[in-house]
Amino acid sequence: MFDLRSTALFFVLLAVVVGILGFGARTAVDIAERRPGWALVLLLLGVAGIAGLGRRLHLARAARRAAAALDEAATEAAEAWETVTVPRQRVAFDIDIDYDALDAEEFEAAVASLCERDGCSDVEVVGGAGDLGADVVAVSPEGWRVVIQCKRYGDSHRVGSQDMQRFGGTCFAIHEADVAVLVTTSSFTAPAVEYAEQCGIVCVDRQALVCWADGSGSRPWEAVKAVWDVEAR
Repeated sequence: MFDLRSTALFFVLLAVVVGILGFGARTAVDIAERRPGWALVLLLLGVAGIAGLGRRLHLARAARRAAAALDEAATEAAEAWETVTVPRQRVAFDIDIDYDALDAEEFEAAVASLCERDGCSDVEVVGGAGDLGADVVAVSPEGWRVVIQCKRYGDSHRVGSQDMQRFGGTCFAIHEADVAVLVTTSSFTAPAVEYAEQCGIVCVDRQALVCWADGSGSRPWEAVKAVWDVEAR
């Protein structure tokens, strides 16, 4: 019943529309026959209206295309801005550690803490009996295995070549270090420094240790990276 009523209503409306269009057509023909001048004016107005409508549609389409282009450009600019990488700056730390007040184990723990602070992972303090020269091991942010020996010496007790040779005999062959570091609260003798340069061991004396701790100096593994970069050239 509902479908029949809707169908009947549709045909009624269709008949009304057809009747209006027919009446309009007959009226236009009568006007054209009786008053050709008015018919011409109406025709021109109709053509102008159609042309104006077409122009507005064209402008609307152009505006939509321009808006879409602007949106796309803004999106690309936002994405490019998000992907810009800002170089990471070294952070200065207000650190004043009395290394002379630390015992050997506390000094090893302090060095391990510096490694953790500067982005190393898998940091372990392994010093003790049978450590074979390795006191701290870690993995640098670049993925290198770092092996560190810590010498908590007084100012008058410098790290000599024998200390360096013992560490050099195990750091690479046994501990498989990518970066071998000897850190001391004292300094190094000239023969020790010479041996370290030959073997590729990084020497960190008291001054370099203080600079590492307060952020004004480089991290020990960065010294090796600089050497590798030079050799790669």
